[in-house]
Amino acid sequence: MSWMFSVVLTIHILVGLAVIGLVLMQHGKGADMGAAFGSGASGSLFGASGSANFLSRTTGILAAIFFVTSLTLAYVASSKPKTTGSLMQETVQSETVSPAAQTAGEAPANAADAASKAKDIPK
Repeated sequence: MSWMFSVVLTIHILVGLAVIGLVLMQHGKGADMGAAFGSGASGSLFGASGSANFLSRTTGILAAIFFVTSLTLAYVASSKPKTTGSLMQETVQSETVSPAAQTAGEAPANAADAASKAKDIPK
C-alpha cells in the first residue's frame, strides 16, 4: 500500500466521520417552530440563524472533500497493476522445488516434505 493511498484513506475516514457528526448536529426544518417557543436556539454561539448557516456550509464543504477523496481512492485503486493467474497457481509455483535443485541433491525446503507419504501414493 503506497503512502499516498494511506494518507487519502485517512483523510477520507476523518471527513466521513465529521460529515456524520455535522449532519446529526443540525436541526430539521421543524426545529424552527420549537425555537420560537424558547428551546434555547436563539442563545447559541452563532445566534438563531447563524448556526444553521455555519453548519450547512461546513457540511457542504466536507461533503465536497469526501467526494474528491472518494474519486481519488477509486483512481489509485484502479491504477494498481493487475495480477495474472490465481492465488493457488502462485502458491503452487512458489512451493515446488526447481528440477535443477532436485538434481543437485539439495534437501527439500521443509522437513515435513521429506517425511510426507504423499509421494508414495500412485497416480
